[in-house]
Amino acid sequence: MSGGGETFCSLEGKLALVTGASRGIGRAIAAELSRAGASVVVGYRSGADEAEALAAELGGRAVQADVADAAQAARLVEEAGDVDILVNNAGLTRDGLILRMSDEDWRTVLDTNLGGVFHTCRAAARGMMKKRAGSIVNLTSVVGLHGNPGQTNYAASKAGIIGFTKSLAREMASRGVRVNAVAPGYIRTQLTDVLPEEVQQAILANTPLARLGAPEDVAGAVRFLCSDEASFVTGEVLLVDGGLGM
Repeated sequence: MSGGGETFCSLEGKLALVTGASRGIGRAIAAELSRAGASVVVGYRSGADEAEALAAELGGRAVQADVADAAQAARLVEEAGDVDILVNNAGLTRDGLILRMSDEDWRTVLDTNLGGVFHTCRAAARGMMKKRAGSIVNLTSVVGLHGNPGQTNYAASKAGIIGFTKSLAREMASRGVRVNAVAPGYIRTQLTDVLPEEVQQAILANTPLARLGAPEDVAGAVRFLCSDEASFVTGEVLLVDGGLGM
């Protein structure tokens, strides 16, 4: 990065762990934190080739783990090292109307999206509190704030992340650890590319900025919250949604 941009929201000397970082928003976040000067650990569940390639590109490391599993999440944090920054981006969807939603589809989404945040935060909390420094950013969603038909499981998990974030921010504030959330709107990724054209047009019609977001839009917001420029920001939910949630 040139033009002095590396000095604003610099993460020089920091170690960052990003979960779900092999593709999409997670990949963009990992790249942005690296550009800011952080050493990045690329956490991933699947997509090993993509994760390893990204880690090599960033001069970091890739570590495989399913954060829905408490033991694997703890191992991920341990292998990452003395993390200064934890970004919880890992998540999935299993959409369906409630009358047809299986117990497995409910549990899988809650265990990964909300359970994964709990598992990694619990594993990283002790180290951060001990050194009285650290920043945690949890990825929620505009759906967690406003709901979406066919996504009761996803919305519940993302709304849960908001309550979790605010509670953890209160717990850890006295030790100098900040905990925030970023709520993306509709971002152009593999997940949104498969939406029918009429659904995409309806989303755009309700988005004041009249475009889908890019993963880099989310990454910039995460970088800010991880940096010292956000040192007085904790328990916040930052919407990156083009105005959709207003």
